[in-house]
Amino acid sequence: MLNKKTVRDVSVKSKKVLVRCDFNVPIDKETGNITSDKRIVESLKTIKYLINAGAKVILCSHIGKTGQNKTLLPVSKRLAELLEMDVLFIEDIFKDNVRDVIDSMQDGDVVLLENTRMTEKEEANDEEFAKYLASFADIFVNDAFGSAHRAHASTEGVTHFLPSVAGFLIEKEIEALDHSINDPKRPLVAIVGGAKVSSKIGVLNALLDKVDTLLIGGAMTYTFLKAEGINVGKSLCEDDKLDVALEILQKAANKGVKLLLPVDNVVAKEMSEYTEEMTVSVEKIPEDYMGLDIGKKTSALFEEEIKKAGTVVWNGPVGMFELDKFSSGTRKVAEAMADSNAVTIVGGGDSASAVEKFGLEDKMSHISTGGGASLEFMEGKKLPGIEALLDK
Repeated sequence: MLNKKTVRDVSVKSKKVLVRCDFNVPIDKETGNITSDKRIVESLKTIKYLINAGAKVILCSHIGKTGQNKTLLPVSKRLAELLEMDVLFIEDIFKDNVRDVIDSMQDGDVVLLENTRMTEKEEANDEEFAKYLASFADIFVNDAFGSAHRAHASTEGVTHFLPSVAGFLIEKEIEALDHSINDPKRPLVAIVGGAKVSSKIGVLNALLDKVDTLLIGGAMTYTFLKAEGINVGKSLCEDDKLDVALEILQKAANKGVKLLLPVDNVVAKEMSEYTEEMTVSVEKIPEDYMGLDIGKKTSALFEEEIKKAGTVVWNGPVGMFELDKFSSGTRKVAEAMADSNAVTIVGGGDSASAVEKFGLEDKMSHISTGGGASLEFMEGKKLPGIEALLDK
């Protein structure tokens, strides 16, 4: 449960309200068009609430990495379409006339500031930059769940200079994730995939204290299999994490958690749509092959566990779903979740991309907008962008 104040708890009429959104959307390099506006759409509830309440709405966000100098101009255009109103885009937030533009805003007006990562001061959580952003407004609203795990100038820094509250998206994210992990309808089944055990150690250990069943897929599978003495050929494997994998397996056994590893895999000599693939049991991966997806037997085992679940939490694809040849396992997991009667939580990042690719977004209970943030939340870590907000 979110124990922070939200936009409902402050008076915003005629106030200048700085809203940190997550507009880090994918943009096609060739056309410059946004290929998925999900994150923009998810921000609308907070933005419309503020417009209707008579606030002067100043939006900010990052897009891309520092140094890429990506622009939010396509976002401003899409936002104007979705809101059916003008959105003034401020392309240089350091220009002398920016303050005049903001001071001339009328109640209900919306402006969007250019990408906060146009300056290195954003990720450095530079105090002067944070103070500069804060100087535009009377109140700060953080609604960027996807960046809430980062202490940056526009997420955590500004909270030192303005009364700061949560937006509706952050409220929705925290309540969905908190409920699924800490007060789930049982059995609670977690599916954890992705490339590396090292990036999932924290969440695996945290989940073992809460789940009834843990399903492991993705390239991280091969670290677990090798730890058990199985030859994994050319599969991605973290040899320095074999002992960690064994500890996780032992912890699951000690806690009575049902932990399932793949029993068969789709393997190939290279990561390519044009390579020849075959399905083999995990004990029979040839020396010059690598595992790139779970096999049909494993898919069936995973589907069976999902079917029995009261709650399913999924973080990380179980195969290289970006290539259609190796997407079957991830698709089967997504379809099983979509068809189940369970509460289904998708933890952002690649898992969310997979669900979107397969056209199953509407069949899930909740799809997080933040992969890294949802992962850290499930680990039990404090998220700086949320911790800094005013307590209820």
